[in-house]
Amino acid sequence: MTVAAHPATTPSGAAGPAELYAEIQQFYARQMRLLDDGEAEAWAETFAEDGVFAANAHPEPFTGRAAIAAGARRATDDFAARGIRRRHWLGMLSLEPKDEHTVFVRSYAQVIETPRAGQPVLRASTGCADLLVRRDGRWLVLDRRIHRDDLG
Repeated sequence: MTVAAHPATTPSGAAGPAELYAEIQQFYARQMRLLDDGEAEAWAETFAEDGVFAANAHPEPFTGRAAIAAGARRATDDFAARGIRRRHWLGMLSLEPKDEHTVFVRSYAQVIETPRAGQPVLRASTGCADLLVRRDGRWLVLDRRIHRDDLG
C-alpha cells in the first residue's frame, strides 16, 4: 500500500502520510548536508550500525557504519584536496511504509560538482533505494542501493 492510501493519522497515533513524508524529507536534507559539508563521520552516523551502502560505481558494498565512515572520509578528503565542492540534490521521494518502524524509500539524486573558481557541473544522475529503520527515536539507513544512470 502506498503512503497516499493511509489515513492522516493511524489509530496508534503514528505519523500519517504527510507527517511521515516531511519527517523523511528532513532526514535526507540533514544527511546530504552533512556529507556535502565534509562531515563524513556524522554522515555515517545516519546509517544503522549494521548498515549497508552499495553502489554500482563501487566494486563492493560498504558494510557497517565504520566502513561507511571510512569510505566517506576518503572521498570527502579527496574532493577537498582537489578543490571540488560537491552538492547532492535528492528529490522525487516515494515512500512505502513497511510498518511503523520501517520505510522503503526510492528517490532520484543528482550530484553537482563545482571546482574552485569554476562552473558547476552535473557529475552524476542516480536512482536511490533506501530501507530506513527507526531506532531509538531516529531514522537510520539500514540498506542503501545507489544506481548511477551512466553505468548501466
